[in-house]
Amino acid sequence: MCGIVGVVGRNDATKIILTGLKRLEYRGYDSAGIYVAGKNNNLLKSTGPIKNLEAKLTPAITGTMGIGHTRWATHGKPTEENAHPHTSEKGELVLVHNGVIENYDELRQTYLSEDTFYGQTDTEIAVHLIAHFKNEGLQTKDAFKKALRLIEGSYAFALVDTQDDTTIYVAKNKSPLLIGLGDGFNVLCSDALAMLDQTSHFVELMDGEMVTLTATDAIIEDAAGQIINRDFYVAELDASDIEKGTYPYYMLKEIDEQPVVMRKIVQKYQNEDGSIAIDPNLLATLENSDRVYIVACGTSSHAGWAAKKFFETLTQLPVEIHLSSEFGYNMPLLSEKPFFIYLSQSGETADSRQVLVKTNELGYPSLTITNVAGSTLSREATYTLLLHAGPEIAVASTKAYTAQIAVMAVLAKALGTKKAILAANEFDLFHELGLIATAMETMINEKELLEELTAEYLTHTRNAFYIGRGNDYYVSMEAALKLKEISYIQAEGFAAGELKHGTIALIEDRTPVIGIITDAATGLHTRGNLQEVRSRGANTLVIATEELAKPDDQILLPTVHPLLTSLLAVVPTQLIAYFATLQRGYDVDKPRNLAKSVTVE
Repeated sequence: MCGIVGVVGRNDATKIILTGLKRLEYRGYDSAGIYVAGKNNNLLKSTGPIKNLEAKLTPAITGTMGIGHTRWATHGKPTEENAHPHTSEKGELVLVHNGVIENYDELRQTYLSEDTFYGQTDTEIAVHLIAHFKNEGLQTKDAFKKALRLIEGSYAFALVDTQDDTTIYVAKNKSPLLIGLGDGFNVLCSDALAMLDQTSHFVELMDGEMVTLTATDAIIEDAAGQIINRDFYVAELDASDIEKGTYPYYMLKEIDEQPVVMRKIVQKYQNEDGSIAIDPNLLATLENSDRVYIVACGTSSHAGWAAKKFFETLTQLPVEIHLSSEFGYNMPLLSEKPFFIYLSQSGETADSRQVLVKTNELGYPSLTITNVAGSTLSREATYTLLLHAGPEIAVASTKAYTAQIAVMAVLAKALGTKKAILAANEFDLFHELGLIATAMETMINEKELLEELTAEYLTHTRNAFYIGRGNDYYVSMEAALKLKEISYIQAEGFAAGELKHGTIALIEDRTPVIGIITDAATGLHTRGNLQEVRSRGANTLVIATEELAKPDDQILLPTVHPLLTSLLAVVPTQLIAYFATLQRGYDVDKPRNLAKSVTVE
């Protein structure tokens, strides 16, 4: 599932909902739909981009209340029948939903065996269930409540009764949802970015809560029906932050923003006296721990691997990296005093949250490092550190990855200094991050060279390999992920020494193999591995630091501190993925089958 928007109390509800849906396009989706309460109770749905939905709109589709949705298929194919909003069998109720209802089949067999369904989604079963209880004599709100008590799984629901154009019923469990407060109107959204042009005042909803939303009120109730009074928070983002400006794609803009992000992290985490601004309680808790467990998915997991060496070097604390989707159901034997760090750009990653819920139950301290203040992982962890990277809109993460590594470095430096670790005291992190920012600018200015090399090596290939050792291997994993997720080239990142233990069998004539060399201790070994694949027909490309470069190396990186090379080495690989995608004619920002914020397990 993907994006939800809604508004009540505005004459231009259709325009507001459509604009909100467009602002959520970055999350990835395969269909979209809108319902506006008016004379005709207008409900429209379409597959493909939102412009297809927009083309169906007419001036007659107008009203003061409505809901909209962008869908990423989980149950049923991406068809118009499966797109949201869904209606009850007689059409009296309309529902949009993010999340996954785990017991949908049981509910259908128990309560809805005589109903006719038009699609294959769990959401359609949910709205039929609410209507079932309404037909038994309950008011819409009470029918909704009864259904919520039976539904198992994750959900963010927005429900309207077609006979009432003044109210939207909202409920949340495990899937993000916000209420936005306006002057004489109110909105709802799964991401504040969708409604920043309407309000900057948002109220967070907690799991198990339900809201009765009208133009003048947002009445929050817990599962027991008790009224909850909660203050709003002011969104720190500006609507202009999400605009591409002169850039053709958000991804290119976000790659170019990385030097600014490095400098902003320095600014946000440096006190006037030059010391590091980190919560002393967080440092004390970490100091009292015996092992750090970094839990993350995808790109964030790769950032964890990139941070492992410098974190251990500067703090003398052992670090383990775990995939959230595996850790939650296959928890390893833990140390006596573990500390958990959750890395997530959105702070809403469902796989990570289900681990956090379990570690909270066990009473273990935790830290979320995220780009989104007030996100679920931020609220539910013991501590939070923000990336200060600004909105990341492209599905393929770039600046959030480097920001995660940089903030982890800030934390490691602060803890190492507190523990009087020699390596930390000798390490001027803020100076080094400044050098990194300048070096990033140097690489970003090499776009013409990188575009040419990409055309030479990757335009006509079906697969490719990135290889390296140590941190260069971890960057290789991230580089391969970037390439495969947007250009659809089958790319893999390998530890260079492992090629000869089986994977070298895949090398054919002109197979692209890109080697990353930033470590003096392993650089010659990686070059040996490159020679092995070259002798078997591979087309090799080398990314190396200037101090380790050979005359034939194609991409040279400015020399930076050896503990922080991951921050720089990844930049040319991001641009390579970008150009490979352009050259193949694909949409850089919105790759197929992917969503920006993965809110289902």
